Amino acid sequence: MQPVISIRDLTKTYAGGFEALKAVSLDIDKGEIFGLLGPNGAGKTTMINIICGIVTKTSGTVTVNGHDNESGFRETRGCIGLVPQELPTETFETPYNVCRFSRGLFGKPPNPDHIEKVLRSLSLWDKKDTKIINLSGGMKRRVLIAKALSHEPDVLFLDEPTAGVDVELRQDLWRVVQSLRESGVTVILTTHYIEEAEQLADRVGVINHGEVIVVEEKNKLMRELGKKELVLHLADPIDAIPPGLDGYHLELGADGSELTYHYDTKSDHTGITALLSALHKTGIRFNDLQTSQSSLEEIFVGLVNKER
Repeated sequence: MQPVISIRDLTKTYAGGFEALKAVSLDIDKGEIFGLLGPNGAGKTTMINIICGIVTKTSGTVTVNGHDNESGFRETRGCIGLVPQELPTETFETPYNVCRFSRGLFGKPPNPDHIEKVLRSLSLWDKKDTKIINLSGGMKRRVLIAKALSHEPDVLFLDEPTAGVDVELRQDLWRVVQSLRESGVTVILTTHYIEEAEQLADRVGVINHGEVIVVEEKNKLMRELGKKELVLHLADPIDAIPPGLDGYHLELGADGSELTYHYDTKSDHTGITALLSALHKTGIRFNDLQTSQSSLEEIFVGLVNKER
């Protein structure tokens, strides 16, 4: 299946010599939610702006739905909806008029039913005639999404869509994003909230210093790069790890009351059964044990720090 977005050797060097993107290549599949993660200044917004035709690339190629985004600019831009970080500027307009006007800008015929459907899906219908200046920050964010969807795009870019939004509204917007994917829209999401990508994304790409350092299915990434650990809460504190446990590379807590064991989830044998047997033989008793696995945030931080 042909990817909906295909990027090859994309570079962007600004006038002062700063390389924002360095030979980036990336394919994004139709109907997926792709999480693009990276620290501030990593190149996320530059990449999005180039794909959308807002920023001119230095070299490389970008195609959207098979259209080159330079020679086929109109066709490419018509496929894309963009929700930028900035809040709307049409402060004295209403959500309904903003969506209607935006649809017209893309050459689409009037479709009041579609505008109503979009506004209702974002819980904006009862605010359709309210001036945007009188809406809350969260509602303004919803207007941005509605505006981006007004011309029925195949691809939706969400650049920090829930920045400055409270937790309840953030979860509400997550449900909207999932419903968009179910309707066949491809969603590219950049976010500082790693749990957002963990909750929504099918695949994750990490960009740092203008280079894509990993692209992987989210669950596979967490499985392969995530660490699992077993923490044993000891019945009696110990001063040191007995020689009989040297092969398990255990970590002893500062107060001597916890032992931490790291293990590979992909291995046929985790070694936990053998460890518990060895603990019994050395006379070490424990009151409780718990397991945990690295979050996507911990994996992301590890990848970024590794590249520095």
